[in-house]
Amino acid sequence: MEVDNAASAAAAGEPTSGAMAVEKPRFEALTPSEMNGGKPQFRKVPVPQHRFAPLKKAWMDIYTPVYEHTKIDIRMNLKARRVELKTRQDTPDVSNLQKCADFVHAFILGFDIADAVALLRLDDLYVDSFEIKDVKTLRGEHLSRAIGRLSGKGGKTKYAIENSTRTRIVIADTKIHILGSFVNIKVARDSLCSLILGSPAGKVYSKLRAVSARLAERY
Repeated sequence: MEVDNAASAAAAGEPTSGAMAVEKPRFEALTPSEMNGGKPQFRKVPVPQHRFAPLKKAWMDIYTPVYEHTKIDIRMNLKARRVELKTRQDTPDVSNLQKCADFVHAFILGFDIADAVALLRLDDLYVDSFEIKDVKTLRGEHLSRAIGRLSGKGGKTKYAIENSTRTRIVIADTKIHILGSFVNIKVARDSLCSLILGSPAGKVYSKLRAVSARLAERY
């Protein structure tokens, strides 16, 4: 019966309930300060003792891009030994807070300011960390030789891996930190793992050349 009524109404030219144009509500985009119920969001980055002096020396180089460009408040809490970050009312994007935390963390891990600041400007950059013992359990002189193989004479091997994979590498005692895109980090990590496992540098170089050529073709 309802079908017949709808058909007769359509034939008579009367608007049916299904055919009525419903205007969709339009909502303005939320500002970062409104996303968290108007409350500011925080990030805290702990600072180890041995990075206090470099942080103090480079503080203005860290402060300027964080405060002026990404509109994030930053301060050093000397009592708690950490860098504290907070969103402001005029912060343009809520993701800036995490980018700034990653930037400060990268500097504390040992990366140069010029390299770490790329985390603020590019979206697809990450920091990956692992230890030598995660790859192979080495002790004493064997561990020292493995660290020497990773660096090479005057850092030659490390620079070669960095330049061919477009990454940045920090070797801090037995910890290794890699800054770069996801694919490039994987290539650099594979090369470093081969060196830890005992592969000669020449073999790693030749493999790197082949992988770099393949990456250049793909991108």
